[in-house]
Amino acid sequence: MTTGPRDPAHDPKADLERARPRTELVVEAQEPLLEELTRLAEEAFPGQPFSMREEVARPWTRLWVAYDDDRPVCFLVGWHVADELHILNVATAVRAKRRGFASAVIEEILAYASEHRLRIVLLEVRASNEPAIALYRKHGFTVLGVRKAYYADNDEDAVEMVVCLDPATGQVQNVPF
Repeated sequence: MTTGPRDPAHDPKADLERARPRTELVVEAQEPLLEELTRLAEEAFPGQPFSMREEVARPWTRLWVAYDDDRPVCFLVGWHVADELHILNVATAVRAKRRGFASAVIEEILAYASEHRLRIVLLEVRASNEPAIALYRKHGFTVLGVRKAYYADNDEDAVEMVVCLDPATGQVQNVPF
């Protein structure tokens, strides 16, 4: 196989930007978006109580959304309290799984944590959710501990995970636990 000369008009950075899903921190969620995110939550967490409307009404709640074209396909809800961000829910539409949307949202929350000089970002994840655990590890989360029988629907354990940041610089720290 032979390759020709590089196209001088080709911009690899533009390719990277096109490949990265569009994400945003939603400051004020409008009703159509709330309806779509509620459907997404029901798909991702069937039979589990979760109210997007109640959640976004809290002043400490932060909501990030990733889009495929202009349609929301992934969201992350977290609580920004003092110098911490506690991730409550991450959901990706079935049709959008394994396409980088959750990863893009996690990158956004880590940038938010750095910008706001937060000390830690923490979450709980079902012990059986190996893909999510791998995703969080990929982004620097480490295991803090295990909460036995944490989930009421089936008494499954929760794995507590955390990323520590230096509040002075916003940089992720390697903190042994």
